[in-house]
Amino acid sequence: MVAGFTVQSGFPEDQRSIAASLFWSAFRGKLEKVMGPEPKALGFLESVLDPAYALSAVATDGTLLGLAGYKTEEGSFAGGSLGDLCTAYGRFGGVWRGLLLNILERDTEPGLLLMDGIFVSEHAQGRGIGSALLKAIIQKAADEGLKRVRLDVIDTNDRARALYERMGFEAVSKEETGPFKHVFGFAAATRMETIIPHNN
Repeated sequence: MVAGFTVQSGFPEDQRSIAASLFWSAFRGKLEKVMGPEPKALGFLESVLDPAYALSAVATDGTLLGLAGYKTEEGSFAGGSLGDLCTAYGRFGGVWRGLLLNILERDTEPGLLLMDGIFVSEHAQGRGIGSALLKAIIQKAADEGLKRVRLDVIDTNDRARALYERMGFEAVSKEETGPFKHVFGFAAATRMETIIPHNN
């Protein structure tokens, strides 16, 4: 336990709707034009978020405070199929949203844990929860025998990038969104990685 919360695998199933709300609050800025309206976005997220690929920060009273999702070759936290999108938005709405969301998709590879979002409830920020979740993600990768952890940070999120740099992540490349910056609300994203030390 650290300062009134614990980090654990998955997230409490009875707080699935809270997990979806936290995800949406964190990423609304870049997803709203594609995944809105909000009620449909929340319904979709609530149906697809997979606790098997998440670590959560939970308060002593059981309240979900934050989540770190990840993606490996086996599956991902914020996945969902085209069928899931069509269920939430209808066939036409699901198809065009799927095409645009595919632009944001990042492929994983052997030996890599790919971050699939990290976010903390607004009222719980400043308590070290983000750092604790990131440390837990790095430890998860080490426990799984993976070699690297990778994430993307958008150019407008200096606070997050500073956290990642403090945790040992280094920039390895930068990708421009081109004309899609008007859709997603950012012009570029920096890919950052950290190498997982392993004892021989």
